[in-house]
Amino acid sequence: MAAGEFHAPSLADFFPPAVLFEGTPFEMDRLMLIRVAVALIVALFFFFALRSPKIVPRGVQNVAEIMLDFVRIHIAEDILGKEQGRRFLPVIVTIFFLVVGLNLTSVIPFLNISSNARIGMPIVLAALAYIVFNYVGIKKYGFFRYVKSSIVIPNLPPALHVLVIPIEFVSTFILRPFTLTIRLMANMLAGHIMLVLFFSATQFFFFDSDGFMKVFGIGSLIGGIAFTFFELLVIVLQAYIFALLTAVYIDLALHAEEH
Repeated sequence: MAAGEFHAPSLADFFPPAVLFEGTPFEMDRLMLIRVAVALIVALFFFFALRSPKIVPRGVQNVAEIMLDFVRIHIAEDILGKEQGRRFLPVIVTIFFLVVGLNLTSVIPFLNISSNARIGMPIVLAALAYIVFNYVGIKKYGFFRYVKSSIVIPNLPPALHVLVIPIEFVSTFILRPFTLTIRLMANMLAGHIMLVLFFSATQFFFFDSDGFMKVFGIGSLIGGIAFTFFELLVIVLQAYIFALLTAVYIDLALHAEEH
């Protein structure tokens, strides 16, 4: 906000200057450092919480088990059943808590941005889900049988296969990772822009405007606080949807022949 003028947030917020290893393939900016820090924090939290588990959990172990049970019961086992849910629980848990942790940074002071708002990390998470569910299907059925089972719907009139097979192929092998990526990135990008818009407007009205214009700062401040609580809901909801769809895709791969 220079010379008392309001400047709206822009996409430049998502491409800060390099902090480490500038000009190399390992270049890291502020968002990359946030990703690394969050991944380490999540891993260390569960390591220390469960390093010596007690039969009757207490303290941090109790918190960790409640969090894990939510994912196990309401996502993994609910979609995949008890046996397969426990089998794929590590992947689903990893995705869920990484998404939650990375999203939470959007409302943490001095971080103020989710690195999921830039496409790199959503692509990595979507690629993990994509590799897992395709590996599961190929391992169970073999490559050609799995692909055929995924795109050929039985008992259709032969003429309809010309239309349906390309649609099923695009839907299964292209749109699934694409929609996982875009849904997460777009929600966190929009959320960041809205928060920055509210709070930068608040600062402008309170400190850089004159006279009655300062009154509008109260409205933008209230709007910013309200949207922060809404963003907390979105943070958890996006993690839930991402993990849930991963479980659904794994289940579809396991039952590819059961259209």
